[in-house]
Amino acid sequence: MHADDDSTKMHRFFAGITEQTFQAKLGVPDTDLTDYLTGLLTRFIRSDMIFKVRSLTGKPLTEVADMLIEAEARIGQAKQSVHQHVGDFLLFWSGVYPESLTQMQKADRKDHLLNYWVVGKQAYSKASELSAEEHSDNEAELLSKLSHEFELCAYGLGEVRREWERRDQEGDSQPIILM
Repeated sequence: MHADDDSTKMHRFFAGITEQTFQAKLGVPDTDLTDYLTGLLTRFIRSDMIFKVRSLTGKPLTEVADMLIEAEARIGQAKQSVHQHVGDFLLFWSGVYPESLTQMQKADRKDHLLNYWVVGKQAYSKASELSAEEHSDNEAELLSKLSHEFELCAYGLGEVRREWERRDQEGDSQPIILM
């Protein structure tokens, strides 16, 4: 089995659950939004994609405070990309693994005083503004929607996780393995 085959299967798996959750359960018939969230879940199966923002020395940045500093040090598309990644990073953890947020915000970490939901919304908003300057209105509109609907998306991703765990327990799907 090739990695591309696995990626395609995972994409289809997440697409089905995400569409079912957002459209049928939550009543959100926004295909652009569900497609984006499906892509986010598919990308973030790989830990190197979760921690893709790197310092000048090449070290992966694991704290949001460091990612935000890095974003402000960049310009143009690179700046937009890091802000979008911060939004994705926080949406993923807030929605799929909210129990990990306590660990990520321990008192000895830079992120201790950050409100991840507020920062996630702000990151998508900033990425939207930068995208409008650099790219298409469609991308800017989608990023703006992610900013405004951050809580709904986080809740929906939590429901996606519950569904895939239910399917795993019932043997309806293959287990998800991080690469």
